[in-house]
Amino acid sequence: MPLFEQVTIIGLGLIGGSLAAAVRSGGLAKKIVAGSRSSRTLERGLSLGLVDEGYQDLAQAVQGADLVFVSVPVSAMAATFSAIVPGLERHAIVTDGGSVKGSVIAAARAQLGAHFSRFVPGHPIAGKEKSGVDAADAALYQRHRVILTPVAETDPAATQAVRRLWTAVGADVLSMGPDEHDRVLAETSHLPHLLAFSLVDTLARQGDSTDIFRYAAGGFRDFTRIASSDPVMWHDIFTENQDAVLAAADLFAAGLARFRDAVARGDSDALLGIMTRANTARARFLAMNARTSYTQAQSATDEHHMKADQNAAQARNPEFIVQPGGQLTGQVRVAGDKSISHRSIMLGALADGVTEIEGFLEGEDALATLQAFRDMGVVIEGPHAGRVRVHGVGLHGLKAPARTLYMGNSGTSMRLLMGLLSGQAFASELTGDESLSRRPMERVAKPLREMGAAIGTTGNGTPPVSIRGGRTLKGIDYNMPVASAQVKSALLLAGLYAEGETRVTEPAPTRDHTERMLAGFGYPVQRDGASVTVRSGGRLTGCQLEVPADISSAAFFLVGAAIAEGSELLLPHVGINPTRTGVIDILRLMGADIRLENERDSGGEPVADLRIRSSGLKGITIPEELVPLAIDEFPAIFVAAACAEGDTILHGAEELRVKESDRIQVMADGLAALGVELETYPDGIRIRGVGQGRPAFTGGEIESHGDHRIAMSFAMAALRASGAIRIRNCANVATSFPGFAELAGRAGLSLQVQG
Repeated sequence: MPLFEQVTIIGLGLIGGSLAAAVRSGGLAKKIVAGSRSSRTLERGLSLGLVDEGYQDLAQAVQGADLVFVSVPVSAMAATFSAIVPGLERHAIVTDGGSVKGSVIAAARAQLGAHFSRFVPGHPIAGKEKSGVDAADAALYQRHRVILTPVAETDPAATQAVRRLWTAVGADVLSMGPDEHDRVLAETSHLPHLLAFSLVDTLARQGDSTDIFRYAAGGFRDFTRIASSDPVMWHDIFTENQDAVLAAADLFAAGLARFRDAVARGDSDALLGIMTRANTARARFLAMNARTSYTQAQSATDEHHMKADQNAAQARNPEFIVQPGGQLTGQVRVAGDKSISHRSIMLGALADGVTEIEGFLEGEDALATLQAFRDMGVVIEGPHAGRVRVHGVGLHGLKAPARTLYMGNSGTSMRLLMGLLSGQAFASELTGDESLSRRPMERVAKPLREMGAAIGTTGNGTPPVSIRGGRTLKGIDYNMPVASAQVKSALLLAGLYAEGETRVTEPAPTRDHTERMLAGFGYPVQRDGASVTVRSGGRLTGCQLEVPADISSAAFFLVGAAIAEGSELLLPHVGINPTRTGVIDILRLMGADIRLENERDSGGEPVADLRIRSSGLKGITIPEELVPLAIDEFPAIFVAAACAEGDTILHGAEELRVKESDRIQVMADGLAALGVELETYPDGIRIRGVGQGRPAFTGGEIESHGDHRIAMSFAMAALRASGAIRIRNCANVATSFPGFAELAGRAGLSLQVQG
């Protein structure tokens, strides 16, 4: 059904012509009219079938239109608005495509009169090297951004109508204030064009410019490509957005001066800091534009990203399609331990000297931690194939970040940084994605406030988290009401800056990676039964670390091999820290055939090669003392329980309800959808398994709710399913286990990724 009776396009170039083509293709208007001073352009638009009518008289062109799109140079906006006013219908909505909003809004306010409230300023960020009406492309706006900048007087109904139009042609519609738009575009679009024009002009003025251009490498060609843009159009933009362009140029000049100074002084750390920050910032920029993962963006080529942008609808939200049956065999080296990867960056940054890390997990969560410390002035080289060099700045060497620290989906990053940042001299703010923004932070904030920290959360105790700097912390003796390694670690990190001793006592054992790693960096840690104590005044010394394979990632393969008849897998170099082996203990109690081979020590962490063979599993009541030792692995354990003979009962696992999702409920919903009989409790679940020899699951569709562990667990369930399992919303698998799908496929799981 059409959105409009008549749409009029004023200015039938690439931008206006492409909107006309998209409106035509989508059947969004009963009639499309063009207005242009050029009769030739109108004739071409008519012959291409883009418009139904065309007029050189702009007032005549807008008669009868209920939406008018003005796509002319910014310098011509005022005259165009003046020309269309006599023909505008009272109800007509006017919007534009100008790349500068301040001057366009001023022109509209001066010229449109009573129609100004129906003017919706906009800017479609799209284009291609060809221009003119012949380059019109109905798909130009698909998966590209359109920014709307309504002002106080703008009719909200008009804004909504324009938003519907752009959404209907496939664009992502964003809103921001006009001044913010002009500043952001000056920095990200106008400044690069200014630099390209300036560089080419500067080199062309040299006497040997012919040789310069003849021997210029690809980097020069790529950077200066935008100097081929229309000089008249860019003259208008630089003139109309003068203040913001000059501010952006000054900002760049200051940055260039810092870079030049670092080169002149031979300051290796400063040079590495600038370039590593720039390298990762560009990767994040590419990821945002391609709607793909930060991990992919780091290693992919520009060509890949252009293709990814074209296929963004799938790349944005991949799905797993897993065919039923099969077995897991061979040797699988799973991803590095996420918990240890986080802490290696944190403590390496706070150490004196350089820390060399091997086996670092290049997943979204760990990369969020790495980026946060880059944002606080720490020079970090890599990661390259799991290798990272952290140039430590000492306990008091972190610098105030210039922006909010974004933690993505990583609760570990946010909670541990709350403790560490509480002791800094500067203020900071932590935020995250939609999932992390729903997760509780008060259980960390409350004891930190007892130490003297000034921490704010939302009214619901969720992110964003604000931390006021310059506070004097005092050590406390804290008895944790609920076992939590993240709370314990946050308090210990705050204790590095607190007066006196900080002692944390836990009601049940939790992972002790922080204590082990502090000792590995030479910082005194006292352990006495269930209590851990640190005192401020020490120092950390850079060292070499090897991150073992993550037992939480290994858990999916342990369960898969245990439930699929005929399976035998070897998982080398897996961390078997006694505070993390609950999944092994639980599976063994259920009858799993798991053997630990080649046990050894790796940088203070115990590791072993795990061999798992398929076996008949029995339902059990899971001992509550094992619950904290397997809290992250329960989604996989639930899959094993559905394949075991008899009931498996879990209590004491309330924490599962406040993970990336409510893992008790989300797993229960998914299991029930696949035909599993179960009952949920506030703190756990009962699952009735079918035993060996027959399918434990039907086929079906699962919603993972963006929880990586849910997605990977149900992928393994297909080994004992009677039909294919489709798992939706799997993008966050990259947070903890990049490459999971490929690795599982090599081991024998019939898994296909769509998107």
